[in-house]
Amino acid sequence: MLDRRIIREEPQKVREALDKRGCDFDLDALIELEARRRDLLQAVEAQRAQRNQISEQVAQTVREGGDAEPLKQRSIEIGRQLAANEQELAEVEGRFDQMMAELPNIPLDEVPVGESEQDNVVMYEVGEPPKFDYTPRPHWEIGEQLGILDFDGATRMAGARFVTDVGAGATLERALINFMLDTHTRKHGYTEVFPPYLANERSLFGTANLPKFEDDLFKTTDGYYLIPTAEVPLTNMHQGEILEGDDLPIYYTAYTACFRREAGAAGKDTRGMVRVHQFHKVELMKFVKPGQSSEELEKLVKDAEVILQALELPYRRVHLCTGDMGFQPRQTFDLEVYCAGMDRWLEISSCSQYGDFQARRCNTRYRPQPQAKPEFIHTMNGSGVAAGRTLLAILENYQQEGGTVVIPEVLRPYMGGLAEILPRSLLS
Repeated sequence: MLDRRIIREEPQKVREALDKRGCDFDLDALIELEARRRDLLQAVEAQRAQRNQISEQVAQTVREGGDAEPLKQRSIEIGRQLAANEQELAEVEGRFDQMMAELPNIPLDEVPVGESEQDNVVMYEVGEPPKFDYTPRPHWEIGEQLGILDFDGATRMAGARFVTDVGAGATLERALINFMLDTHTRKHGYTEVFPPYLANERSLFGTANLPKFEDDLFKTTDGYYLIPTAEVPLTNMHQGEILEGDDLPIYYTAYTACFRREAGAAGKDTRGMVRVHQFHKVELMKFVKPGQSSEELEKLVKDAEVILQALELPYRRVHLCTGDMGFQPRQTFDLEVYCAGMDRWLEISSCSQYGDFQARRCNTRYRPQPQAKPEFIHTMNGSGVAAGRTLLAILENYQQEGGTVVIPEVLRPYMGGLAEILPRSLLS
């Protein structure tokens, strides 16, 4: 959520940001609400002070034996006006807060201006896409032939857009998760967290998943939501707290299952593991001082890149444009891995900084100095990386003509020394 003062003091900045995003938002209505809110607030404060003053006059008049009835009637009339203004103020503040919650973050100046993913900027590529003497197969064909991915069984037990890892497939995804967590905790300085997979409405509001993206969330009958990413619990680790500046930056990493309805992706990527309702991911999350944001985001992106480099997967870094960037971030870098079987670049990590946008919603602050006035902290996060999509990238890029899949060397210690997945191979 933006600082409400920006609506009053820098409306043109907000208007330009909305134009860059191509966002249809009624800023004039919000400005009018803010002006009315301030007028009502001033009127309410003045009427409260006036009523208190009259109450003192009534008491003094009674003590002196005078007629206090005119003053009492005046106090009653002011009370009626005050009650009406208080009611309108509550209504105006409710509408104002609702609109503020729907107002997207302001992109940084260095974010490319564009309308869609076609305007994103590829910053660099690392590694060469593999070359094959045959037509490489997509991961769903490889996985089913090897008996390590079961799409039909998952559909029977749950529904469409689910997959079951079996045998070496399950071990491979677990190996990826353990490798990622070990790398980020032992080499990059993150503290591992194992959070709940359910979150309340307050936490989803804090990360700005609510109210805008409710259609993409799974909600339980008692009001909890299945988390769409570990960003939700990690960002709310310090909800309502005041941290000490000396303790910053704080790094967290977590493996979780993630759940998304993919309501806006109907008809897209219906085959395979690209868009599924449940997937698994290792998340990276940081709480930093405002002046550290860009530097710390760069480190976070590099931490995610280390995983892809160790797995020797070809990837590229993409700077998202204003029209393709999400509602919450003020800057986003995507890492896309090349998948030979589908012959496409696939997002495998999205790394974003938010400024104080989420911190205001979570009310997470810090003291720059002991006893100093608290200020809102800055947050950022990114995938470190998506385990399921990494698995499919390995299947497609490490496939062999005979139908087997070579295991990246760095993962073999996590798989009991297995170097290659053979048809129907199962690990005990």
